[in-house]
Amino acid sequence: MTPLDRFRLDGRTALVTGASSGLGRHFALTLARAGAKVAVAARRMDRLAETVELIGNDGGTAVAVALDVTDSQAPARAFDEAEAALGPISILVNNAGVPSGAWFLEMPEAEWRKVLDVNLDGVFRVAQEGARRMDAAGDGGSIVNIASILGCGVLKTLSAYAVSKAAVVQLTKAMALELARSGIRVNAIAPGYFATDMNRDFLESDAGAQLIARVPQARVGALHDLDGALLLLASDAGSFMTGTVIPVDGGTLLAMG
Repeated sequence: MTPLDRFRLDGRTALVTGASSGLGRHFALTLARAGAKVAVAARRMDRLAETVELIGNDGGTAVAVALDVTDSQAPARAFDEAEAALGPISILVNNAGVPSGAWFLEMPEAEWRKVLDVNLDGVFRVAQEGARRMDAAGDGGSIVNIASILGCGVLKTLSAYAVSKAAVVQLTKAMALELARSGIRVNAIAPGYFATDMNRDFLESDAGAQLIARVPQARVGALHDLDGALLLLASDAGSFMTGTVIPVDGGTLLAMG
């Protein structure tokens, strides 16, 4: 086996949440191109159908499963459907998330609760279901939680989002410590600024341009900039890595201090 072969995912099955667009869709395509069969999960089945079509047109195998991460019963249904179609899930990418932007003194409690429910509780719900199944199967697995550089540093108006992602970082480490005995690796990627449907309008604004100017590499990330970290953590190439958080941010955390 060559070093590059260790990044291949042939014969494995992955589930990616929040895969109807943006980072999640790209993660699903990347895993499929590395050889994995992929279950793409989100609330919007019409958009998931587009993801499945893109993967199929690229020569991969994918199915769409409905998943609302705020519903405590939904992860079991999604895993049941995915495994019935593709086999046991050994790779889980916890990507579903929502943005938030409000000054702390003006933030409604309902917005705070929504952000935590999706970005933190949703990760917990899906990861727990996935880990239980990996543990029962006895073959180990890899869970990749999508955090953010705002889980490691903060900016104004983003308190709820930053708190939710900081909690994902700590949850990743706690899971890694407990699940290592089952051969389940748990790591996180902390993306910097990437243009997606969630933030594209802001990044194209004057305020967004000022933010990008403070990035040491002076640009936003391209989606393919995340491929190396994702494949490292999902594959045998990262078999001795667990509890790790990898920033992919063009040096932004360095500038945040």
